[in-house]
Amino acid sequence: MFESLAKLLFLAVLQGIAEFLPVSSSGHLVIGQSLLGVNEPGMRLDLMLHVGTLLSIFVFYRRTIWRIISNFEFVYALKVVLSAIPACVVYLLFHDFVDGMFENTRMVGALLMFTGAVLIGTRYMPRGGKDVSFLRALLMGCGQALAILPGVSRSGMTLASARAGKVDPEKSAEFSFLMSAPLIMGGMLLDVVKGGGAESDGAYGWGLLILGAAVAAVVGYLALALLVKALKGRWFWLFGPYCMAVGLLTLVFAR
Repeated sequence: MFESLAKLLFLAVLQGIAEFLPVSSSGHLVIGQSLLGVNEPGMRLDLMLHVGTLLSIFVFYRRTIWRIISNFEFVYALKVVLSAIPACVVYLLFHDFVDGMFENTRMVGALLMFTGAVLIGTRYMPRGGKDVSFLRALLMGCGQALAILPGVSRSGMTLASARAGKVDPEKSAEFSFLMSAPLIMGGMLLDVVKGGGAESDGAYGWGLLILGAAVAAVVGYLALALLVKALKGRWFWLFGPYCMAVGLLTLVFAR
């Protein structure tokens, strides 16, 4: 029981931190499985952890979401839909290749180093104050599509793309995480379809699953707040050296 609870809390905290901070949640999961012997969570647990991080987005940006709904901001919603198209196209065309990447821990390490290099590069990009236009939304969507590869950070790529497009840091963070919501929900639905009624992880009852979702939600909310503060404080790039170090250690020690 204690081992199962420890695993649950570890995965929930990992999900909450890595889903939003630019360090690649998929890459950390692969590395954790390979180096720490942590198995992939069962379908039901995986879904509940994603529910937790999705909830943290809704709570953190509740005022923006309410504004979009109450004012029926169709144009903003259309930008969110547009940003999701590149990732959907890339996954549909290359899903077998992408799925195979999760078996290659060394490649994940190399991609983490790529993420680190991009994040460090943002230090030298000029800050802007522009809104998210359709073209900039598509640019951020292309960054999100690249992050389908494990080891490439979704938030890192989208926010670096926004910086390249001279988008206001606060607006870029808001759009980056709102644009992730449809993909998270789509991924949850895809997991259900792939599961096809298969056995879920029976180690966890609904009480523990709800606990895991709650922990992921709280940690995710704090990670979101930290990232927004990093963007405003001009130290977003400091996540880059961390990714470089983890990637290098993975290349050296992974089997």
